[in-house]
This record gives sequence, C-alpha cells and structure tokens, in this order.
Amino acid sequence: MNYILNIETTTKNCSVSIAKEGKTLVCNEIAEEGYSHAERLHVFIEESIVAAGITFKDLVAIAVSQGPGSYTGLRIGVSAAKGLCFALGIPLIAVDTLQALAAKASVDSGLIVPMLDARRMEVYSAVFSTDLESKRAILAEVITEDSFQEFDETLYFVGDCAEKCKEVLTQPNFVFLEDIKYPSANQMSTLSYQKYLKEDFVDVAYFEPYYLKDFMITTSKK
Repeated sequence: MNYILNIETTTKNCSVSIAKEGKTLVCNEIAEEGYSHAERLHVFIEESIVAAGITFKDLVAIAVSQGPGSYTGLRIGVSAAKGLCFALGIPLIAVDTLQALAAKASVDSGLIVPMLDARRMEVYSAVFSTDLESKRAILAEVITEDSFQEFDETLYFVGDCAEKCKEVLTQPNFVFLEDIKYPSANQMSTLSYQKYLKEDFVDVAYFEPYYLKDFMITTSKK
C-alpha cells in the first residue's frame, strides 16, 4: 500500500495527514495565532501514524508544502520532512502551497485565486483553473484596485487576505470565499500522490523551500 505523510506548516495552520493512494485517512491540524508548529508538528506526526494504524516503515514518501509562506513555518516543516526521509530512506515530494490552498475551493467554473498574507497590502498569489492547472505564475504582489483586471471570468479568492483585500477588490466578478483561510495537509493528499506516481521527487539534501521573498530581520530602534 502507498502511504504518504503530508506536512503543511507554511501558515498559522500546523497540519499533518496520512494518505493511502491519494485518499486522506487521518488529518491532524490546528491554527493558532502563536505559531505553535515547533511544539505541535512532531506530536501530530506521531498521532497520525498511530491513528492510521501503520508504522513509519509503511510510508513510501514524505510530502511537504514548499511555500511560499512563513519563513519559520517553512523551515520547521521542511526540516522535519528531510529528517524523516533521511532516516527512512524514502523520497521527498514538494507540493505547491497555493495549489493546495486552491484545492479547498469547491467551484465548478471560473478561476481560483489563492492568496496568503505577506504583510501590509502585499500577498503571495496565483491563479488556477477549477482542475488546479496554473493560469498565472506565483507572485508576491501589492494588491490595488487594478489587480486581476485582466481576467473576465468569475474569480474565487481564498486565503487569509479577505479582510484586507475585499475593500480594494470590488469588481462584480470577484467572489471571496472567506471560510477558506489556510492550506491543509488534507488537500495535499491527492497532489502528493499524483507526484509520487510520476516519481516527481526533489533532492532531499539540496531542496530548499520556496520563500519567494527574502527573509527580513528587523531590530528595534533604541
């Protein structure tokens, strides 16, 4: 049986799933303001393995959400995934974070625009068809009233940016699905299995998260 462990830590949602041939068996997750990923992640992994009734030796691959997203969250998730792959001798799969977020939208027509907060009016965004094909490259962009004007289709916006963006993005073909805020390891299950079947793996030693923006360290003024 093809069991894959999926890890998603790019946002406030710390999420882990165990999937069998692309179907989620177990999903443990929690979204907290304090970013408790370092404390929660390994507990969730252990609990998910037990709940699925398998052992680590049953896993055929580890999948990790590759970004963009929180620098710290990405480092935590990728480090855990790499460590497990090295220990178990199994391949690493990198899943597009925004594609996994788009997969949470159940719509039959139009386009899906997953957006994640990148502070102020900047977001990480992409555009996907309803079958999750990329229709525009991933960008770190500042949202203005002119954003996404090139699309005539109905655009369904998902992610944690609705509150700050819906006052600016007011076109009649713009729809905010405000209940969908964070990507989840649950939606990673199908995406990671598709990559597993294609042997679409990344190098465990050299893989780096997709930060999209440089990590900035600020210091307080004295």
